[in-house]
Amino acid sequence: MSAAYFIADTHFGDRNILRYENRPFADTDEMDRELISRWNLTVDKADAVYVLGDFGAEGYEEKILKQLNGKIFLVKGNHDKSSNEYYRKAGFCEVYDMPIIFNGFWILSHEPFYVNENMPYANLFGHVHNSPLFKAYSSHHFCVSVERIDYKPISLDEIFAKVNS
Repeated sequence: MSAAYFIADTHFGDRNILRYENRPFADTDEMDRELISRWNLTVDKADAVYVLGDFGAEGYEEKILKQLNGKIFLVKGNHDKSSNEYYRKAGFCEVYDMPIIFNGFWILSHEPFYVNENMPYANLFGHVHNSPLFKAYSSHHFCVSVERIDYKPISLDEIFAKVNS
């Protein structure tokens, strides 16, 4: 049985992200290798992975996607500037310009949405990386920026376990 996974802000091939987010890698080659390794140890080929924006530096997509397990979907972020057709040709199963609803409950977006316990939805998002201005999760939101999820995709079951703990 396949599972659903979520991740955001991988920024494959982006040198600047190492400095901006104090990532624990010597350079982008090490970062990319580690992200790919952790991804593939977590995700099986039949699993679905939703990347909630900022996948990588332009031109890296096809090279990286060929190395990753899973059926990969992209909800575009502020750094994903190419056309949807470009991303599909690179290997994404589908590409979304706007947030989508997953399983009738989760809003999948790059930037966080305002949600509260009185609303019928919860939000999975990225964009904020490790900013102390945003809690990692609550009963109605969960940040899947790589810095908060050990640099690997996180399953919906893991998200439920954390939110309900």
